[in-house]
Order: sequence, then structure tokens, then C-alpha cells
Amino acid sequence: MEHVPPPAEELARLDRELAELDSRRAQLLTRRAWLLAALRPPAPTAAPGWNPSAWGAPPPGRPGAPAQPWGYVPKQPSAPRSAQNVLLTLGGLLLTVAAVAFTLVSWGSMGIGGRSAVLAAVTLGALIAPAVLLRRGLAATAEALAALALVLTLLDVYAVHAVAAPDTDGLGFTAAASAVLAVLWTAYGLALGKLRLPLPAAVVLAQWPLLFWAWAAGAPALVVGWALLATAVLDGVIALWGKGPGVRVTACLGGAAMGFSALTVGLALSTTASGPLGAAAPGALLLAAVAAALAGAWRAPKGFARTGRVVAGLAAVAAVGGVPAAALSDGWRVLAYVLCGLALAGVVRAGLPRDAARGVLAASGAVVAGALVWALPSLAAVLLGPVTLLSDVWAGPPEGFRSALGSTLPWSELAAAPVVLALVAGLLGSAYRWWPSVVRIAAPLGAREETPKPAAASAATGTPDATGTPDATGTPGAAWTAPSGTGAPWYTVGGAGARRRPSGAALRGAAGAGALALGWGALLLAGVVLDVPYAVAVAGETALVGGLLALAVRGAGSGRGASAVPLTALVAAVSGAVSVGLLSLASEGAAYAVFGTLAVLFAGAAVRVGAEVPRAVFAVASVVWGTVLTGFVGRSLALDPHEAAPLVLLVPALTVLLGARLRRNPVALPVELTGALGALVAVGLAVSDAPFLALVLALCGVLAAGAAVRPERRPVAGYLAAALFVLATWVRLAASEVSFPEAYTLPVTVPALVVGAARRRRDPEASSWTAYGPGLAATLLPSLAVAWTDTDWLRPLLLGVATLVITLLGARYRLQALLVLGGVVLALDGLHELAPYVAQVAGALPRWLPPALAGLLLLVVGATYEQRLRDARRLKDALGRMR
Repeated sequence: MEHVPPPAEELARLDRELAELDSRRAQLLTRRAWLLAALRPPAPTAAPGWNPSAWGAPPPGRPGAPAQPWGYVPKQPSAPRSAQNVLLTLGGLLLTVAAVAFTLVSWGSMGIGGRSAVLAAVTLGALIAPAVLLRRGLAATAEALAALALVLTLLDVYAVHAVAAPDTDGLGFTAAASAVLAVLWTAYGLALGKLRLPLPAAVVLAQWPLLFWAWAAGAPALVVGWALLATAVLDGVIALWGKGPGVRVTACLGGAAMGFSALTVGLALSTTASGPLGAAAPGALLLAAVAAALAGAWRAPKGFARTGRVVAGLAAVAAVGGVPAAALSDGWRVLAYVLCGLALAGVVRAGLPRDAARGVLAASGAVVAGALVWALPSLAAVLLGPVTLLSDVWAGPPEGFRSALGSTLPWSELAAAPVVLALVAGLLGSAYRWWPSVVRIAAPLGAREETPKPAAASAATGTPDATGTPDATGTPGAAWTAPSGTGAPWYTVGGAGARRRPSGAALRGAAGAGALALGWGALLLAGVVLDVPYAVAVAGETALVGGLLALAVRGAGSGRGASAVPLTALVAAVSGAVSVGLLSLASEGAAYAVFGTLAVLFAGAAVRVGAEVPRAVFAVASVVWGTVLTGFVGRSLALDPHEAAPLVLLVPALTVLLGARLRRNPVALPVELTGALGALVAVGLAVSDAPFLALVLALCGVLAAGAAVRPERRPVAGYLAAALFVLATWVRLAASEVSFPEAYTLPVTVPALVVGAARRRRDPEASSWTAYGPGLAATLLPSLAVAWTDTDWLRPLLLGVATLVITLLGARYRLQALLVLGGVVLALDGLHELAPYVAQVAGALPRWLPPALAGLLLLVVGATYEQRLRDARRLKDALGRMR
């Protein structure tokens, strides 16, 4: 009789066979294309200069190759030169190593004449050979010998200093030698123009003469800075007018390194100057660097020009701000640089070219950003410093704000931090308030200088034309329009009339958010710098939280709940509330006052705000502050943590009542979840005492049952209430040291099973977990826990027999709860009884046998993986069909 597989197995087999057929078809098609290309005669070669694709005909090519766009001219294949380059490089390296070894090892065995003759002959030959090789067309070989000649000239210099002038100062000799070699290699590179190495090598050698001369003369740091700047200027000239990309790139790198070094020297001297007169000389060096950077940026490409202008702006701020900063104390010097940086922003009205103005503005922004970064650690210390009070709650109010923070920052040197934050906040706030004027002033920086493409060119290149019509690719065009009276560009996409927000709106929101955050930080830092009394600091921070909440509520209520300013106010309010809450932990009265005020403020904000997300945040925060207050009550009553746990449940009870009042309001779920977390905290407090833990679990069960009265919470809260009641019962039994829990659990299990059977009789579709699961778990799980610690054999035997009967009944009547619960408990009970014998057998086996058996098992499972997977799916389906 023919075996007919199940439909699922047959379907999987058909899918595998179809996949194999598709794979074979693809292989045959590939082979067919290759055979057609091999049998087809080659296309005739076009005459020189004839390009049929340029006249509309597709270019010839091999069959099956991807088509090229019209007008495409294929490049002629070039001969591979990688092997030749590798051989030449290895040869040059070997000759260089030999020359170095000869100079360092064999030099002393020859007389002065022999040394001079050998060096002169080898160097002269290495210098002449590239010229001969270039005339024969061997450019790569010539480059290799030129590199060897460069190394030989350096060795000549070393040999001359070691033999002919050993008493000469090393730095001075190096400076003169590098200058001479730079001139010689420049002349050599210009004479042999086809060589690419000599001129970049000359640029590298030209970096050192001035620097080494300054060091050799023992010049001060300022002179060294001027030497570095002069070298950087020379590099800039070479980069602008040098010959070849190699020379220009080398000069750019050298100029950047030398210029950065010169700026570093000037800035270090300016910041460490003893007075304004001492800062004038470094300022002159920095101003000279500014002039050099601007002169180079005037003729440099666009990207380099912008970078040069930014560097020039930063150097100008360091030069001008260093003079007044030298007259100030350490805590106020940064303010001088900030003022100079802000003054630099006035170039917007100076009529400079657009790129120059952008670069200078970027430099101004970098100075201000650096000052803010300098002030941020102190602000972080104000916000996070009260965390240290957690280790000693209610120890007594400290004397001042600084002592409450426990920070070791030098606050006297940070006196300018609140002033800097307030200054930048005021400027950003002014920009936010008078944004149209800012847009009008900055309009020249965003003006488009290029002319729009005509429609035909746009269609040919795939670029949107000026009318917003679709281009050649079918993509809707884009047009720039400016709404009247705003001066801000709007970007319109396609013809559907959809508009994106102007970039100015996002910038304005960022300015307002920055002003709000920095102003809040300035007020916090001002209290620390002035070291206000503790009570004033707590009251001030609480008032700031109230103001931020009002601003967040106002912004969200006006329909801009997702904009930057209300969002920043919300984040700052929550952060400030956490900070002042921690700060209030030093005093009992302050803690009650602050957390009570916070709970009221956030609750009021949740009532008044219109947007859903801020309302949920405010409501959740209010619940958290209320939960903390209940914990304070327990501490004030001198209760132990487990005794205070029932008090903590007051707020979760209120959240259940509030959830019943709100019902399907979006805020209800976050509030109830926060209350559930408070209940979890209460459970954690009661863990140390079993009777109180049972009480707290039972109270939590009551709260969950109260939430389950509502239909939308019943699927989750109902099961949770049942589980909490059962868990509370078990904990109570364990706390009472009951050795026979069945005496207490069976009177609950039997009625529960009777009720479940009646429920199944009325509703055959009801789940067995709902009908029988709680009743069975109430007895089986405590009995299993006791059986695992029972040394007698009777209880495990009775439990095993009972679970076996339950498992068989579940399999017979297809009841999932009976089968799963009975099977799991039976397996765990059997494992407990077999564990000692398994341990004895495992101890008697050789050490290598368990790993070998595990490997064999993995091999068997891997070999029959598909079958095991089908078995697992079949088991899952069978369990899923049960009730």
C-alpha cells in the first residue's frame, strides 16, 4: 500500500523540489548565455576617431554585458604595473638598507679620501641615473633611484657632520643642511620635471631650517612661534602656487602642522601672560597668523577657505581677548574671550563675502561653545551633587549651598560660569524674541549665488527645475519660495502643495530652548557661587521648578507641545525636581515641604496641560513624589522598613481609584503602572519579614482585584490578583512553619475545582486555565516546594501519583491546564527523587564520558533536526488545540 504523507510534509517536499528546479534553471541559462557569446562573431573595430555611440547607436560589446549609456567611450585597458612597482620598491629598500649599513658599520675602516670618493661616486651616480632612465622611458625605475638618491644625500650630511665637523652644534648644522638640501632638491626636481618625488621631498626638508635655527640659538618660545608661523606661510605659498598635486598636498599638510604649532605656542603664551603687556607680544603672533590665514583663504579652494577663515576667527579671539584676560583673575578670564567671540559675530553687518562671514561666525560659535563646555561641569555638580545626601538622610540642614553639594570644585575660580551662561542665554533669548530681525540680518549669509538651471538642462540631468514640475526621472521637482514678510526660505516638494517647515523655525526653536536651559543653569550656578543659605537654595530651586512647569503647560496648551521650548521646559522641570528633592533630604522639614509642593505642582500641571504626553509625564511624576512622601511618614514614625510597607500602598490605592475615575483616558495607564511600581517597592520593603510580606501581598491582591472590576483591566489584573492571593497564602504558611500545607490548600482547591467544573459545564469553550488552573496550582506548587525539602518518601510518592492522574486526565479530556501543570510537577518530583542516583552514576562514570554523550546527542539532534522540528511543531499544535 502506498504511503501518503501528511499535507504539511508533502508541501515542504514540493517547495524543496521547486527550489532545486529554479537553481538548475539559473545555471542552465548562464551556460546558454556564455555559449551564445562564444559562437557569435566579434564586432568590427571602428575607425580611429569614430564613436558610433555619440551618434545615437549603442556601443559594441560582448553579448550579455550590461548596456552602457549613450555617449560612453570605453577606456583602453592599461597594462598592470603592480608587480613592477613591488619589485622596484623592494629593490630600492634593499639598496637603502645597504647604504645605511655601509655608512654606519663600514665607514670607520676607510680613510677620509676613500670615504669621500665612495660617497661622491654613489650619490652622483644615483642622481644622474634617473635622468638617463627618463630619456629611455623607464619612469618607475627612475623614481626608485631618485628615492635612493634622497637617502644618500641625507647620509652624506650625516657623514660630513660626523667626520668633517664633529664639534659643530647639531641643531645648527641640521638647520643649515636641511636648507641646503631643500634648495638642491628643488633645483633637481625642477630640472627633471617628470619625477614626482624630489619636489615633495624638498617641501618636507624646508619645514626644519627656521625651527632648528631658533632652537640652536636658544631663542625664547615666542621666537620659536614666529619661526613656525614663517614656515607655515612658506608652505601656504607653495600650496597655492606649487607644481603638481604632490607638492601642494605635502605643503598643505606641512602648513597645517606648522600653523597649528604656531597657534598653540601663541595661545599658551597669551593665556599664561602675567599682564596685558605680556600678552601683547603673543597677541601680535596670533594676529599675524590671522592675516596669513585670511590671505591664504582668499585664494584657496572653497573648503580650505572656510577652514582658514574659522582658524583666523579663533586666532583673532585669542589675540584680542588675551590682552584684557591677562588683567583679570583666573575665574573671569573666560568671560573676556566670550565677549570677544560675541563681538566677532558683528561681521555679519560688515559687508564681508558670504564665505568669509560664515567662517568668522563659525569661529565665534566655537568660542561660545567652548565657554559653555567649560561651565557645564559645574552645572552638573549642582544637579548631581545632592546624591551624596542619600547616605545620611535627615542629618540636619547644612550651613550653605556649597556644603550641601559635597563637591570639591574650586567654586571661586568658577565665578564667571553663571555670567557666561546668563550672557549666552540672553543673546539666544533675544534672537528667539526678535527672530524676523535676525533672519533679515543673516539673509546675505544664506543667499543663493548660483543661477537656476533652465528647464531643459534640469530634465537632462535629472535635477528639479524651477517650476516644480517632474524631471526626466519622473521625480517631482522642487522650488524655493519665500513667504512674504518672513524672509525665510520654504522648500516646496512636488505639485501636491506639501510644505516642509522652514529651517528658520527649527533654528528659532533651538535658540529658545537653549536660552531656557542656559538661563535655568545660570540661576542654579549663581546660588552656588554666592553660597546662599540652604533654605534659600531649596526654596529657589523649588520656585524654578514651578516656573518651568508653568512654561511647559503654557507651551503645550497653545498647541506647541512638541516644540523645542516646552519640551526643554518639561525636561528641565523634571530634572530640577529630582535635584531639589535630593537636596531636601538633608532636613526632615525641607523634605516634607519640597516633596509635598512637587506633588501638588505636578498634579496641577497634569490637570491644566492639554497635550497627552506632558500630562502623562506630570501625572507619573506626581505619583512618584506622593510615594516618596508615604515613605517619609514611615521614617518619621520610626517604623522599620517592613512595617512602613503598608503605608507605601496608600498611593497605589489612590492610583487604582484614579484609574477607575479616568477609565479609558490615555493618562490612566501610566498612572496605574506607576502605582504598581510603588506597590512593588512596598513588597521589596516587606521582604525581610515574612508575615508582613504576606500582608502586603494580600493588600496588593486586593488592589489588583479592585482594578479587575473594570472590563479593560480584567484580563491582566484578574490573573494578577489570583496569583498575589495564592502567593500571600504560601508566604503565610511558610511563615507559620506549616509542614503539611495540604491541610490548608486542599479546602481551597476542592471548591475551586468544583466551581471550575460548573463553569466548563455552562461554557464548554472556557479555558481550562481559567477553570482549573488556580485550584490546581494552589495545592500542587506548595506541595512540590515542601517535597523538595522532605527527606521522607511518602509525600513525593503521593504527589507523583496525584500528578500522574492529573496528567492522564488532561490527556484524556484534552485539557491543557491539567496536562501542563500535572506534567511539569510530575517531572520535577521525579527529578528530585532520581537526583541522588543520577549523582552516584555520574560520579562512577569516566570524566570523558559525559562530554562524549553530550556531543553524540548534539550530532543525533542535528542529523534529525527537521524531524525534531516537525515533532515540536506538532506538539505545539496539539497543545494549542486543547482548551
